[in-house]
Amino acid sequence: MAAKKKAAGRRAANIIAFVGSDEARLKEAALKRFGTLVAPEEAEFGAEIIDGIADNAEGAVNIVIQTIGALQTLPFFGSDKVVWLKGATLFADSQTGKAASVLDAAQSLAEVLEAGLPEGVSFLLSAPAIDKRRAFYKKLTKLGKVEVFDRPDLSREGWQDRVKQYVRKLAGERKLDFDEESLELFVMLAGDDAAQIANELEKIDLFLTGSDRRVSVDHVRSQVALTRAGVVFELGNNIARRNLAAALETIDHLFYQGENAIGILLAAVAPTLRRLLMAKELSERHGIRSARNFNAYQAEIDHLPAAATAHLPRKKDGGISCYPVFLAHAEARRFSSSALREGLAECLKANRALVTSSLDHRLVLERLVVRLLATAA
Repeated sequence: MAAKKKAAGRRAANIIAFVGSDEARLKEAALKRFGTLVAPEEAEFGAEIIDGIADNAEGAVNIVIQTIGALQTLPFFGSDKVVWLKGATLFADSQTGKAASVLDAAQSLAEVLEAGLPEGVSFLLSAPAIDKRRAFYKKLTKLGKVEVFDRPDLSREGWQDRVKQYVRKLAGERKLDFDEESLELFVMLAGDDAAQIANELEKIDLFLTGSDRRVSVDHVRSQVALTRAGVVFELGNNIARRNLAAALETIDHLFYQGENAIGILLAAVAPTLRRLLMAKELSERHGIRSARNFNAYQAEIDHLPAAATAHLPRKKDGGISCYPVFLAHAEARRFSSSALREGLAECLKANRALVTSSLDHRLVLERLVVRLLATAA
């Protein structure tokens, strides 16, 4: 029995999966791993790539049957073989993915993997949409190596830290030098999409053709196009500046891009009010009023006692994430503390209305923004 378990453990090393919502990074990682498993000159006989995009339940079941057949077919001439189920959508939380026949097929695939693959056969899965609550995913994490490439949740504080690490890595490869402020702004505008980040870095790289590779805030503002995250960031700026017309226009743009009211509320409106209130209280209670630049502002924050900064957003390393509050600092004078607190209460009411009522979501969001900005500070 012990020998059988050990053998199964060796076979599990040949089960590799790349999953997650960040398709660009996922595809890059899966392709790179595929290249290490099979040499280009051996790909014709040593690899079988199966298109995992399923339009319906019948198509999904056929994909699984084809995959199982490929896994159970021995490689030619005794060489190694890689079966790549590429871009699989049949494991998603979708109408197709939830079909009983598809769930049964996924269970059959899991049983084949659990029983152990033939000697020399490896299974590679790339699935940009996979339901992590399903039995297949849980089984997969136990049987092989699973790498997750999820986009950060832009509605939660601290998502920028993870993206900043990725940007610094790519910038370092291009020998681009971001300071903290320019990096913060780049992430705010470019967002979390890996392909978009790479495109924007390439533009800055081409712009800085000389020996000076330092990236300034002005370089970021002039070169980086507004992405979805950038438009969300711009909506927050319009709210902070009390520019009602521009805020409503930006909301129109977000709806046109396919965003929903709850996402806009949680990613832009409520966080902006929270940051404005933080900046307002730091100004009124601790005298932080005239910071000349980001570094000076951060230095003042760092000198405050721990009790005064306990409520501020944090980075992964536990340090204070100052930049969003710094941006709110200059605009907080437009609001009173009581108006900001009332505004956060209005956000809670709007969220409840969006979740529990049948009111038009767009109307609920626009009314909220009008109430927040139309009243004098």
